[in-house]
Amino acid sequence: MKKQDFIRTLSEKVGLSQDVISKVLAWEIELITEVLKTWEEVNITGFGAFRVLQRAPRNGVNPRTGESIKIPAMNSPVFKAWKTLKDAVR
Repeated sequence: MKKQDFIRTLSEKVGLSQDVISKVLAWEIELITEVLKTWEEVNITGFGAFRVLQRAPRNGVNPRTGESIKIPAMNSPVFKAWKTLKDAVR
């Protein structure tokens, strides 16, 4: 399901315009991003948790040349689904 399909379906389910749903979704994404920038976790009960993990530097290989490269440390956003969501999907 693409973003526009999601917005249209949610709009039909809740009876709000697609414009309102689109704005709320954009604000939600913006808020989650801002919270993650401060290293806080975002928990949505029954759905899952968004958080930031710090990945250590490591060695890698350039697949084109086979040359060894150093991959620097980086922060990476991750999502962990909660049991409720996992059970629903299973």
